[in-house]
Amino acid sequence: MSWLESFILGLVQGLTEFLPISSSAHLRLTAAFAGWHDPGAAFTAITQIGTEAAVLIYFRKDIARILSAWFGSLFGKVPRSDHDAQMGWLVIVGSIPIGVLGVTFKDQIEGPFRDLRLIATTLIVMGIVLGIADRLAARDETGGKHRAVRERKSLKELGVRDGLIYGICQAMALIPGVSRSGATISGGLLMGYTREAAARYSFLLAIPAVLASGVFELKDAGEGHVSWGPTIFATLIAFVVGYAVIAWFMKFITTKSFMPFVYYRVLLGIVLFVLVGVGELSPHAGESAG
Repeated sequence: MSWLESFILGLVQGLTEFLPISSSAHLRLTAAFAGWHDPGAAFTAITQIGTEAAVLIYFRKDIARILSAWFGSLFGKVPRSDHDAQMGWLVIVGSIPIGVLGVTFKDQIEGPFRDLRLIATTLIVMGIVLGIADRLAARDETGGKHRAVRERKSLKELGVRDGLIYGICQAMALIPGVSRSGATISGGLLMGYTREAAARYSFLLAIPAVLASGVFELKDAGEGHVSWGPTIFATLIAFVVGYAVIAWFMKFITTKSFMPFVYYRVLLGIVLFVLVGVGELSPHAGESAG
């Protein structure tokens, strides 16, 4: 991998990690369209450490408060009924599904799941799911001629059941094209949470899973065509760009809907199907060289 490739892929990772459009799919597609080798699951997981570092900094006050309360609850200094202490436990509970499934389906994630036809399918299907969830949220927020405004849930109402459902939604993102934020935000909206609450918990829930995945994949870094230098460089680029995207996205969702991302996902999936269908792009482009 050249330094130019690592710069572009790091840029793509930072731009797409927190938007509901799938960073893993875009890394895969960028390499396929450019005629490069597939960067692989290990490269993707390690560069995600950069974007998660951005999450740690952006939400540092929330994270510090949750960790303090959670540790305090272990030693009886903070009531276990405390909201922040419960959030600590809920993040742990929500991280279990992706941890179990990630190890169980590791070979599929690094192989068959990277087929461009599957990516096109997940882009479209999850785009439609996100669109439905967003429409339901908008209907509750605005009401209608014969419908009263319905108050949506905040994170203070999050319990073990919903936390586990969030976790299952996050685990779906093991398939490129689903999108970690897209799946968890959709799940949150369908469960009745506000856009801001769904996005915030999505980002917090991703921290243990992404950091663990990145550390787990460190042993495979430097193998094949991807060396340590470009991987670290891409991770740094992803961190800087990712932080800017988080700040923008959290402001965006307070007044806007997710529909622009829905249209983008569906359109990209259709284009991808057409390109593969007419033979302009192989569904396994770049894989054999990786």
